[in-house]
Amino acid sequence: MTAVNRAARTFRLAAPAAAMGLAALVAACSSPAPPPAPPPPAPVAVIPPVSLSPKVVEQASAYRAYVARASAISPAFTGGADVAQSLKAGEAYEPQALLRGQIAYGAVVALQEPQFVAGVRKFAADPDQRREVAYSIIKDPAYAVGFAGSARAAGLVMAALQDDAKKLVDLGVSVKQAAYDVQHQSWSKAEVAGREARLSLAKELSSTPGLGEVAETARLQQAVTGGVQMGLSGAEAPPPYAPVVVHSLAVAAMAALGYADDASLGQVMPMLAEPTSANCLNMSKLNLYQCLAVAKPHYEDVFCLGQHVLSDTGRCLMKDAGGPDPVEVKAVEPKVTPVSTRQTVRSRPKRR
Repeated sequence: MTAVNRAARTFRLAAPAAAMGLAALVAACSSPAPPPAPPPPAPVAVIPPVSLSPKVVEQASAYRAYVARASAISPAFTGGADVAQSLKAGEAYEPQALLRGQIAYGAVVALQEPQFVAGVRKFAADPDQRREVAYSIIKDPAYAVGFAGSARAAGLVMAALQDDAKKLVDLGVSVKQAAYDVQHQSWSKAEVAGREARLSLAKELSSTPGLGEVAETARLQQAVTGGVQMGLSGAEAPPPYAPVVVHSLAVAAMAALGYADDASLGQVMPMLAEPTSANCLNMSKLNLYQCLAVAKPHYEDVFCLGQHVLSDTGRCLMKDAGGPDPVEVKAVEPKVTPVSTRQTVRSRPKRR
C-alpha cells in the first residue's frame, strides 16, 4: 500500500472520532450554566432595648429617699432631741443633686406611658434616624414634646412630682403650727445647745448628695424595662410644660432610643440639670441658714424646719412640677402673737 493510500485510510478512520469529539465539545459549550448562588439575607436591624443607666436610676432613688425621709417627720415633738433629729432628716439634701434626682425620677415615670414609649421607639429601628433624633433631643430637650403620647407622659410626670411636693408643703404647715403649740411645754423654751455646730451641720448635710435605698433603686430599674408597674395615674396635660417636666421627657426619650445607658452618660447627665429650678432650692437653703443663725430656743428651730426646710423645699418642687404655688396657710395660736424679727425669718413665733 502506498504512503498516500495509508494516509487516506488513517484520515477516514480518525474523522468519525474527531467529529464525535467536536460534537461533544460543542454540546458542552452550549449547555446552560448553573444558576448563581442566592444573595446573602439582608442584615436584620437591631433595635436597642429601652435602657437607663444605673447611675441615673440611683439619682432618682436618692430623690425618692429624701421625700420619704422628710415626709415622715412628725410634728408631735416631745423634746429638743426630736427637733434636732427632724432638722437633720429634712435639711439633708444638696440642691443640685435633689434636682437631678427629681428629673431622673420624672424620666422613669414618663417611661410608664406606653404610647409615649412607642412613639419614640418607632424612630429606633433605623440607625441613622435614631442618631438624628437623639441629636435633636440633645440640642433641645423640648424636641421630646413632639412625640406621640408626650401629653399623657407629661401628665403622669406632673402628677407624681406634684404629689411628692404636696407632702412636704402640707407637712410644713403642720410643723409651723407645732412651733406655736410646743410653747406650752417648758423644754421648747430652753436655748438650743451648740447652736454654731448645729448650723455647721446643716451646711454640711446640704452639700452632701444623698443615696437611694437598695430596694427602691431595684424597683425603679425594673420599672424602666417594664418589669414592674409603678401604679401611677395622671390626666393628659397639654403643653407648655415646666422645664423639669420637659427634661424628664427628654431623658425618657433618650432611654427609649437606647441612648441613655452608661455609654451615653455624657449626653444624658446635662439633661438632669436645670438652672432656674436650682435657684429656688438654693434660696431655700440660704433662708434656712439665716433662720438657724438667729434661732435660739427649740421652738424657733421648729419654725425653721417647718418654713425653710419643708414648706420652701416643697414649694420649689411643686413649681418644678408645673403645679400652682401652694397657698400659704398661717399657723394659729391665740395665746401667742407671731412677730417678724428679721426679714429672712418671717412670722417666727415669739416667746411669751
